[in-house]
Amino acid sequence: MARFFLTFLALQLTLFGVNMLGVVQQHVVLPWTMLLARMCAGLVTWFDSTTAAAGKVLWNTVTGFGVSIEPGCNGIEACIVLFAAVMAFPSSWRHKLIGLALGFLAVQGLNVVRVISLFYLGQWNTQVFNFAHEYLWQALIMLDVLIVWLLWIRAGNKAAPAPVSTDAATAV
Repeated sequence: MARFFLTFLALQLTLFGVNMLGVVQQHVVLPWTMLLARMCAGLVTWFDSTTAAAGKVLWNTVTGFGVSIEPGCNGIEACIVLFAAVMAFPSSWRHKLIGLALGFLAVQGLNVVRVISLFYLGQWNTQVFNFAHEYLWQALIMLDVLIVWLLWIRAGNKAAPAPVSTDAATAV
C-alpha cells in the first residue's frame, strides 16, 4: 500500500510539473483546450445554431455570452490523477493501457458534458453557474476519476484467475 501511495504521489508531482511547463502548455494543453471547445461547439450546433468556438472559448453568437475553457477545466488535470492511479496500481501493462484509454474517454466525455452544461447555466443564471463551476463539477469530475479507477481495479480482479491453495489440495 505504501508503494502504491508513494508511486501515485511521485507520478502526480512529476506530471503536474510537466503540465506546467510553458512548452507543454503551448504545444499540448492549449491545442487540446481549443479542440475541446470546437468539439463542444460541434455537439451543441446540432440543436443550437447560435453556438460557435473561437480558440478556447465556447460562445453564443447572438447574445455574446461565452465560456473560456481555462487550465483545470479542460480535463487534463483529472486525467493526470487517473493516469497516476492506474500506473501506480500493480497490474499488467495490457490492463493498464485499457484502463488509461477507457478512463481518458470517460473523463473527457464527462468534461464535454460539463463544459456544455456550464455554457448554458451561465446564460441562464450567474450564481448557479458559479456554484456549478467552482464546486459541483469539480467534485463530479474527481468522482468520475475515482469511479473509473475503482471499476478498472474491479475488472482487473475479475480477469485474474483465483489462486489455487496448495494446502487444501495436499490435506486431502
